Amino acid sequence: MSAPIHTTTDWQAGHYDLVIDVRSPSEFADDHIPGAINLPALSDEQRAVVGTLYKQTSAFEARKTGAAIMSRNIAHHIETVLKDKPAGFRPLIHCWRGGQRSRAFALVLSEVGWTTHLLAGGYKAYRRDILDRLKDMPLRLKLQIIAGRTGSGKTALLQHLQQKGAQILDLEDLAAHRGSLLGQIPGRPQPSQRLFESCLIDALLRLDPDQPVFVESESSRIGNLQIPPVLWRQMTNASLITLDIPVAARAAYLVSVYDRLTTDTSDLSRLITGMVRRHGYEVTGSWQKLMQDGDWCGLAEALLSTHYDPAYDQSVSRHNRTQWLQLAQADCSAAEMDQTASQILSALQDQAAPSEV
Repeated sequence: MSAPIHTTTDWQAGHYDLVIDVRSPSEFADDHIPGAINLPALSDEQRAVVGTLYKQTSAFEARKTGAAIMSRNIAHHIETVLKDKPAGFRPLIHCWRGGQRSRAFALVLSEVGWTTHLLAGGYKAYRRDILDRLKDMPLRLKLQIIAGRTGSGKTALLQHLQQKGAQILDLEDLAAHRGSLLGQIPGRPQPSQRLFESCLIDALLRLDPDQPVFVESESSRIGNLQIPPVLWRQMTNASLITLDIPVAARAAYLVSVYDRLTTDTSDLSRLITGMVRRHGYEVTGSWQKLMQDGDWCGLAEALLSTHYDPAYDQSVSRHNRTQWLQLAQADCSAAEMDQTASQILSALQDQAAPSEV
């Protein structure tokens, strides 16, 4: 006896045993529901074959060929990925717009005996919901911005805050980029803008809007990705927690974080060459000399003092931001970060405590 097929608008992965995205691999790679797996009803090449038949022969021939290919693919998925799923398995299935691919897949799983859920409207409806949530959810957040000059270890501080039970929104982790000009993370290509936004909403859904959320100060872009406008406006209006750390300590920290640049200097060399117009040949030549000599801390300190710190200070002076806390650290060690995290959380508790009459 076949199991029921339910149509739903609820796409959250935690509400099902598995979210199965039956679109092609290229569609899945561009964007998908976080936590979903890709079991394509048609591969990219097979979609092209069926599409060509539709245009050049007839819709009937295209459907017939597509049905035969999908039947073989669905059988393969049942015999491999799904073969150990129990009788009570409850998947959510979707394709591009809730059409033939997802319905065919759901029908077969229903005949197996698995209660199946179909996402109404498919990926297109999911994407509309993500865009709607991007306009609304950031407005509910109680943001606290971790700020400070380049090399202050703001991301590391977020992790210390999280370890102490605080809520964080790590945009650089979601974007797979450290936010600077040399912020690419080896082995982690940046997601598409759509997938970044999907992961962002997934992260926001995990937050308690009644509790503070710590987020690192960012420009409106992280690598190739744009922070959604509503969230960006909320960030620019939130109060600041600014770290004050000596330049030598920040330079040492940057060398430890960007150690890959000391073995392959090509990106760093291009960065310095690109600064010639702003700083002139004499200054950039001295930076190139420090790089050639392997004086990485000296180079980092020179770049901070001459380029990055003045740019940061100029940006701060242009914006009238509310400063809530300014905390000094001797360096960027784990012990200093841990102490700063404790100070921040203690200040929050004092702020939330009712005043005595």
